[in-house]
Amino acid sequence: MTEPVKVEGLSLDLGVYSDAFQKLVDKATKNKLISRIWQRDHTVWKPQPTEIGNRLGWLDIATRMKSEITTLDEFAHEVKQAGLSKVLLLGMGGSSLAPELFANVFGGMKSGLELQVLDSTDPQAVLAKTASHPPKQTLYIVSSKSGGTVETSSFFRYFYNLAVAELGADAGSHFASITDPGSGLAQTAVEHKFRRTFLADPNIGGRYSALTHFGLVPAALVGVELNALVVSAETMAARCQNENPAENPGALLGLALSCLAAQGRDKATFALPAEKSSFGDWAEQLIAESTGKEGSGILPVTGEPPLQPGDYGLDRVFVNIGAKSVDKGHPRISMNWDDAELGGLFFLWEFATAVAGHVLGINPFDQPDVEAAKVTARHFMDEYKKTGKLPQGKDETLSPQTLSKFLGQSSPGDYIALQAYAAPGERLSQALQVLRGQLPAKYRVATTLGYGPRFLHSTGQLHKGDGGKGLFIQFVTAPPLDDLPIPTDAGRPASEISFGVLKLAQARGDAEALRAAGRRVISFGIQGDLADALDPLSTDQVGKHV
Repeated sequence: MTEPVKVEGLSLDLGVYSDAFQKLVDKATKNKLISRIWQRDHTVWKPQPTEIGNRLGWLDIATRMKSEITTLDEFAHEVKQAGLSKVLLLGMGGSSLAPELFANVFGGMKSGLELQVLDSTDPQAVLAKTASHPPKQTLYIVSSKSGGTVETSSFFRYFYNLAVAELGADAGSHFASITDPGSGLAQTAVEHKFRRTFLADPNIGGRYSALTHFGLVPAALVGVELNALVVSAETMAARCQNENPAENPGALLGLALSCLAAQGRDKATFALPAEKSSFGDWAEQLIAESTGKEGSGILPVTGEPPLQPGDYGLDRVFVNIGAKSVDKGHPRISMNWDDAELGGLFFLWEFATAVAGHVLGINPFDQPDVEAAKVTARHFMDEYKKTGKLPQGKDETLSPQTLSKFLGQSSPGDYIALQAYAAPGERLSQALQVLRGQLPAKYRVATTLGYGPRFLHSTGQLHKGDGGKGLFIQFVTAPPLDDLPIPTDAGRPASEISFGVLKLAQARGDAEALRAAGRRVISFGIQGDLADALDPLSTDQVGKHV
């Protein structure tokens, strides 16, 4: 039996793939891969520097953010002194996933504020955050690199109008923004007299931004000890500068993931302690959006219910972070997690993903297929504004027979993506997980689960850019009769569209983009409660009709 490859904090048990992995290590050494990355040599990935030369600021951001720590801690103190006790972050993807992780892992600290994230356009989800975040008690953080993200700008206008209605001229002091210099959001913050605007490094993409202002401002508000976080990242960055890949944890991890993916083990299945499961959501975006393009991709599988050993296909690699999983007979990557080392864990995975991109021959810093769904959704919304109706979608009626017929197309190496365009909630998540847990026994393929439109900013790139292995199942709830209007302009009541219509346009837009990319997709229009609609589905019912 081949011995595991070990370096401090990381163990790689690759079995029969060890020889192929060693060849990659030797090649990386010969080509001076590590030093070239640190020299910011764009040819590591592509001949041209487009969306590479201006995306490598994450390499030394930990060191540069040390000088910002005092300012961020003082801001958190200022917010508490102003009598605010809640923070609602309005953002999507890279702007929201690290903050959500900080809130879930470190929330409840006496020194911090209660922070929640809104990244759903479902009107019921927006209403739930409205009820739990009264303007008098809340700091709203509008977080967007470009400032033009449709969901984030819609959230801002909606909550700003609520704040004006209750607080009048003082509304702006209950808002802060995190954005890139020169963005439209930076100007909006000036116009509406936000309490503070934080300008992040524009040379870092959203999914690599956990250690920038996008992550550290919310972390400070939660009460995270920023110096320890940043020093942990700085220490890992130093380890990842080792030119010997065999002693470089980030290089080893990236080479292992890409080696296994090339051998068909392209489903990185994460096992995490329940209280730290949000790290899987953060890593999911980083890996999927970075590698899922040009017909390649590493699919992160997070939160999948444990299966029987025989239900796992031969396309898995198990990633165990402070937890154990059912991985007998499969390659395994294991690492520890101490809360004090979270910053280092961020950097480890960022560096590894960049290395994997090199091996796969893709640019890990762009997202060429993300815009397709946005363009179609905008077209649908324009039609709605003109006619008062959305173009008809290709919806099916949910039944075991219809679902089974669709899933009968699956083959080894595929994956099933459950996509819920509905208000996130514990009961619904449990119902979706029950369905998710039943599918592998019949189809022996990996499963993922995402709420829309959140996943469009996370795994959406991989869905359209990988090798076409996905089967996409949309569950789309209808807009309620008491739908929420989205103000066209901040501070004014006029509205051309509602949150329910926006969600529906996004779901139909993504379905059309998937079909245009040659993907297999089915959409179920749901009237009423989605959890109730899922109840009749079971393994026998879904499977027996195939």
